[in-house]
Amino acid sequence: MSALAAENLREVRNQIEKAAKAARREASSVRLIAISKTFAADEIVPVIEAGQRLFGENRVQEAKAKWPALRERFKGIELHLVGPLQSNKVKEALSLFDAIHSVDRPKLAAELAKEIQKEGRAPQLFVQVNTGAEPQKAGVLPEETDAFIKECRESYSLEIAGLMCIPPVEEAPAPHFALTKKIAERNGLKLLSMGMSADFESAINFGATHVRVGSAIFGSRPKIEA
Repeated sequence: MSALAAENLREVRNQIEKAAKAARREASSVRLIAISKTFAADEIVPVIEAGQRLFGENRVQEAKAKWPALRERFKGIELHLVGPLQSNKVKEALSLFDAIHSVDRPKLAAELAKEIQKEGRAPQLFVQVNTGAEPQKAGVLPEETDAFIKECRESYSLEIAGLMCIPPVEEAPAPHFALTKKIAERNGLKLLSMGMSADFESAINFGATHVRVGSAIFGSRPKIEA
């Protein structure tokens, strides 16, 4: 498993480099987030040892159980929260994560603003856009995103760094990436968290600055995991 994950990481990095070149971009303009949710620390270590330092988790509690010890062992780890964040977990999230990709409602924005002021530590913040208007999925509807970004900035004094999207599984991802990029541009946002194992090359073509790749590196997850 360990050798395979390290080899997979090399392959994903090669694919990122090729996709960036095809899009006339520098490969260094795309950051790879290795999505380690559901994988135990001993499965993550080989990927760290292969040079990866940026990881993503979906849940605060899972990250809290794994990452403090790994950060003790390995220097330079950067951790991003890519899953939904409950308002009552904000304080813990701020202590664990360097970036939060799932800012999606005023209540969460208000809690983030309060805790950031209290702790004096501000992670990078991305607004999640529900580009497919899927009822089961978190995120701000595209037509409401401009107003929400303005509210984050003006009402809560939050610095929004970029946007994140997860296209519907059954649809072509390109239009969703294009829409997210368009919203980001008109709001002066430079960071785009777009693309996962199946579609990160397309996302890079549409300007993704962060790609979230899990199964292509670590292998398949248990079927019980949503």
